[in-house]
Amino acid sequence: MTESGSTGRIVVGVDGSPESALALSWAARIARSEHAGIDVVGAWEFPVNLGWTAFPGDFSPKHEIRRAALAALEEAFGTDLPPDLRVITHEGNPATVLIERSATALMIIVGSRGHGPLVGLLVGSVSARVAEHAKCPVLVVHTPPIPDAPDFDLATTGSARNAGPAS
Repeated sequence: MTESGSTGRIVVGVDGSPESALALSWAARIARSEHAGIDVVGAWEFPVNLGWTAFPGDFSPKHEIRRAALAALEEAFGTDLPPDLRVITHEGNPATVLIERSATALMIIVGSRGHGPLVGLLVGSVSARVAEHAKCPVLVVHTPPIPDAPDFDLATTGSARNAGPAS
């Protein structure tokens, strides 16, 4: 987990969804070919409409997002983590945090939860905001991209169902 030999950083937004693990798999593959490091970024914010909702006394959104990031790493790689990987948690709107990191990133990779167009309009979309405003290339991964497509093997970085283009 060092930065030596890296030519840049690939930023991966994680939120605990299955798409996060898929985004991590893609990041490992691209990082290997680009000799880049990987920043696994989890961001959180308290919604303004939270009101008087009570949380358990030991609740910590920072710990929850870190736990989600570590779970996504475990799902994507098991114990065989890619080299030059950092896990970063940050308080703030997830899209804004990722857009800020895009200024120095080689690429940003995020998952899409696949909400329909109406839900996306109502609740907003981190992936759409990042893709629109980032200052570097953005890869938005969808799962599954093709129903009943054969598995795509990511070689030494693990495998994920329907994770890539068909040959």
